[in-house]
Amino acid sequence: MEIPGIDLCTRRKKKDLDVLEMPSIPNPFPELCCSPFTSVLSAGLFPKANSRKKQVIKVYSEDETSRALEVPSDITARDVCQLLILKNHYIDDHSWTLFEHLPHIGLERTMEDHELVIEVLSNWGMEEENKLYFRKNYAKYEFFKNPMYFFPEHMVSFATETNGEISPTQILQMFLSSSTYPEIHGFLHAKEQGKKSWKKIYFLLRRSGLYFSTKGTSKEPRHLQFFSEFGNSDIYVSLAGKKKHGAPTNYGFCFKPNKAGGPRDLKMLCAEEEQSRTCWVTAIRLLKYGMQLYQNYMHPYQGRSGCSSQSISPMRSISENSLVAMDFSGQKSRVIENPTEALSVAVEEGLAWRKKGCLRLATHGSPTASSQSSATNMAIHRSQPWFHHKISREEAQRLIIQQGLVDGVFLVRDSQSNPKTFVLSMSHGQKIKHFQIIPVEDDGELFHTLDDGHTRFTDLIQLVEFYQLNKGVLPCKLKHYCARIAL
Repeated sequence: MEIPGIDLCTRRKKKDLDVLEMPSIPNPFPELCCSPFTSVLSAGLFPKANSRKKQVIKVYSEDETSRALEVPSDITARDVCQLLILKNHYIDDHSWTLFEHLPHIGLERTMEDHELVIEVLSNWGMEEENKLYFRKNYAKYEFFKNPMYFFPEHMVSFATETNGEISPTQILQMFLSSSTYPEIHGFLHAKEQGKKSWKKIYFLLRRSGLYFSTKGTSKEPRHLQFFSEFGNSDIYVSLAGKKKHGAPTNYGFCFKPNKAGGPRDLKMLCAEEEQSRTCWVTAIRLLKYGMQLYQNYMHPYQGRSGCSSQSISPMRSISENSLVAMDFSGQKSRVIENPTEALSVAVEEGLAWRKKGCLRLATHGSPTASSQSSATNMAIHRSQPWFHHKISREEAQRLIIQQGLVDGVFLVRDSQSNPKTFVLSMSHGQKIKHFQIIPVEDDGELFHTLDDGHTRFTDLIQLVEFYQLNKGVLPCKLKHYCARIAL
């Protein structure tokens, strides 16, 4: 007597044995299975199971456009800048910076390249409308290049006696040294705790912290009282000190604890001029971060989270990455390998193209050709990134200060006092200067000039290009233009 269940199992086993005993079919594509690159491809294409935790952050530009980024938890400020540079195809000149903006108390600070972005965001309050801004800051490491502009003689002294004069470069080296340090001293306006009033006090900055004197300008230990330290606080610049905090001047800065706190936890200070504020803020940054700042300046691509330029390829197609600069001027064509030469050739090509365009407009057969050419020259500057249409003198100064009071930072704008003229606003010696660009008419043609007609230009582009190469009547050459970039 057969048991149905046992018979079914026996048939299945026999069928399985028949399958196993069948001859194996040879693989027609063995290289796909046993390729030595199989493990490499699988490791590179598929994400690891234990990947780092990611978080979405939002970064704003100056025109208030924003971009959301999914970033790892240990991403640095420099890594975020590098991501945005690559995604938007910007030129990386090491001046792109991430700013922490606190609108409810009117404060802002430059985030150091090595700072962890998620850690900074974790200190924000839930109801605060704080933002991260992405823009250029030419003054971020300018004190390493030109320290003479950052440490005025009347504000610097030394704890120990020195032999002879000490140069600004030596002062900078002292800040980076752990054994010696210079002292920054001078009068500052300090906001009294819990009050609206401000008091002018003599302050002294040392490696251990910021102190103020209870008796005039005395530096004796018994007259010095501790004001603030750097370890658990960040240094911020006040954006609207007079309006928000009733400050006596517009050159305010303050210490704010790292952890979330209210306006009462702020230690507000105010300098008499921009050079004084810059000196205090720069010295505090150097004392707080020391050699880390120098490493950020010397090695801008040493990212902590692996998002540096070496590990992220630009978001371009293969055909774009394979393009090279070529020179066809000789009998044989050649590849231009020197980036500087390639850039100069590109500029020359652009100038030649523009001259051909102007010539074509000037030789047009219509009776209104000259007027059309003049109108074109008058309006051609509007597409330039350095031109800012109808902005006020105060707004121009704010833009230049935002992007750094470095010699040669400039913009061109419409004049508010004279609608037919333009104004060149530029930075020099940590001060902002304004130069009027006057229109001059000669034989029915309109020109632009900065020096009462001695040097004339058919359009503003020619004028800017000339003063980028020549100092002329300006205090220095034009170097960096202020532009509102969009993300």
